[in-house]
Amino acid sequence: MRNYMLPIVVGLVLGGLVHLITTLTMPHFALADAFARLERLGPANMVVLVPNPTPFTATLPRMDPAFATAVCRYDLSRGALRVRVPLSSDYTSVSFYTRYGLAYYAINDRAAGRGAIDLQLMTHAQRAALPEDEEITAADRLIVESPSVEGIVYIRAFVRERGVLDAVRARFSEAICAPVS
Repeated sequence: MRNYMLPIVVGLVLGGLVHLITTLTMPHFALADAFARLERLGPANMVVLVPNPTPFTATLPRMDPAFATAVCRYDLSRGALRVRVPLSSDYTSVSFYTRYGLAYYAINDRAAGRGAIDLQLMTHAQRAALPEDEEITAADRLIVESPSVEGIVYIRAFVRERGVLDAVRARFSEAICAPVS
């Protein structure tokens, strides 16, 4: 019995390591990940509506049919972006993900003011290059630092009744995801 313990332990440890490495590296090698599927919807740095999920098709995994969804695939290589999302009458949230799906920031309508979620999205280097202005405080301008140059801004709004879905989706057409002027 003792002769079999060492190979069993080595096999379990080796199997665990292979499983862990495979799980952590798979998002980097996947060909049809969420970012690639969203590329088909529209260009970068522009808000596009995500089609409503059906029982047989969904653009993104685990989409809730009770929410209207829009996305902005961003590319910060040419500069910072302004993200402005008008609020719906119920619940609105904006989440930020890296190119590989790592969530790094989220905000909802309870934290927003003046009827919209309004912020600037930039890399750490772009933020460091901002001039210091004593008249502009952190309360005047919300800045979100992206850990990567590419990523996804995921916008969701709760749709209480199916009859107001078109109105909520029309509000998304007013959303902005464009370079800061």
